[in-house]
Amino acid sequence: MRRLHYTTAMQEATHAPHTHTHDPHIEGHFESTATVRDIVIGLSDGLTVPFALAAGLTGAIASSGIVVTAGLAEIAAGAIAMGLGGYLAARSDAEHYAHEREREVREIDEKPEAEMYEVVESLERYGLSPEECRPIVESLRAHPDAWADFMMRFELGLEKPDPGRALASACTIGGAYIAGGLVPLAPYFFTETSSKALGASVAMTATALVIFGYVKGTFTGARPVRSAFQTLLIGSLAAAAAFTIARLVQGA
Repeated sequence: MRRLHYTTAMQEATHAPHTHTHDPHIEGHFESTATVRDIVIGLSDGLTVPFALAAGLTGAIASSGIVVTAGLAEIAAGAIAMGLGGYLAARSDAEHYAHEREREVREIDEKPEAEMYEVVESLERYGLSPEECRPIVESLRAHPDAWADFMMRFELGLEKPDPGRALASACTIGGAYIAGGLVPLAPYFFTETSSKALGASVAMTATALVIFGYVKGTFTGARPVRSAFQTLLIGSLAAAAAFTIARLVQGA
């Protein structure tokens, strides 16, 4: 495997000083993708699963009170289960990152030449020449912590997790599930018979899916109308599938 000999193969890169005279460029990129993902997961399941349960029970139970009780129990159980799942997933990501970073720090200490070569390989993928890589490599070599961070990001493709990510993910998913679950269940609070509430539950769930999809598209940069239609279609298919399974189980 090719190795770079830094003392003989490349010359020091020199750069003329450059003064920026233009105004600072403020970028408007949306960076909360993890939070959006958690909200999507919680709301999507919250809108579809309680709806399927309520709709499935409607055919067998006339009392809206029983449907509400069962629906609230499902929302509570679902929110806890999904929140716990989000917490464990985020904790696993953090533990994986810590383990891999520890390994990178050890390799930098034990095999610095090999790690420098890997830095150059990573930079060359972006079109930098060996001469252009040299000052970057030398700078990273003088800052081992930054070097390890560089290897995590550009060699392994891992971003440093937010220390509070696990708890935030659990709360976001659980809260979104509760918010979504109350939408299809709401009509059952105001009617005595479940059959009268079903039509309103369908309408409210479909409306919520459209609004949710539109807002999601606005925040993520997708076309809002297209995102709304896709969310309605996918949510409707999921709800229909869950509703059909619930009815089949009742009829069995």
